[in-house]
Amino acid sequence: ESSGRGAIRDRKAEETIGGLQYDFSMADRDKAMHSGVIARTIVLDRLTGAWLQEHPGGTVVNVACGLDTRCYRMEGYGRWYNLDLPETIAVRQRLLPENGAISQIAEQDTPALVIIEGLTMYLTETDVQRIFSVIAGRFQSATVLAETMNPMVVKRFREKSIEGSHAKFTWGVKNGAALAALLPEFRLREEHSLTEGMAEFVPVYKLLGKIPAIRNISNKIIVLERK
Repeated sequence: ESSGRGAIRDRKAEETIGGLQYDFSMADRDKAMHSGVIARTIVLDRLTGAWLQEHPGGTVVNVACGLDTRCYRMEGYGRWYNLDLPETIAVRQRLLPENGAISQIAEQDTPALVIIEGLTMYLTETDVQRIFSVIAGRFQSATVLAETMNPMVVKRFREKSIEGSHAKFTWGVKNGAALAALLPEFRLREEHSLTEGMAEFVPVYKLLGKIPAIRNISNKIIVLERK
């Protein structure tokens, strides 16, 4: 469907949302944000699943996880760490009590996949560099999936659903090569436009995604590896 409803099946998320007393109406009205979240979920799920097939038993670290439920959709990891601010983790622990293979402390002796979704556009270039420096110092073998926003979009667009929190887009990067140039300990492996995810539930994007201007203005998932 054009709304993207049904593009992702996630029983755990449905159970969790069902127990929340929260007004999602503003987010539902923000079609650009709504579609973007679905598209990035599709792309990140695909890339995460592919990485786990290559690294069975590997470690996954989900940075700024919020109430993300990707860990329940994926298989094959040895450990999955959901990281966020203490107040967010406190809410997560109430709604999604986790144990066993899913927790909040990182280790460094297995290949690691680090997912940075919906975060970099609220930071500064220095913040982003610091995050990657910590990752490089923590893991000998690390692949990072980082969502980034085009600088032009940062300047011109704000998500209506976050106006109440006064959160603002603050940083963007043109492409994967430009991001890798800021990170001496990492090399660019590949990059994906969220148009790839959009094409899964809005068929016209199979064509639109081939237009460089549209592909480039969309948020990207940039795949980097520790050197």
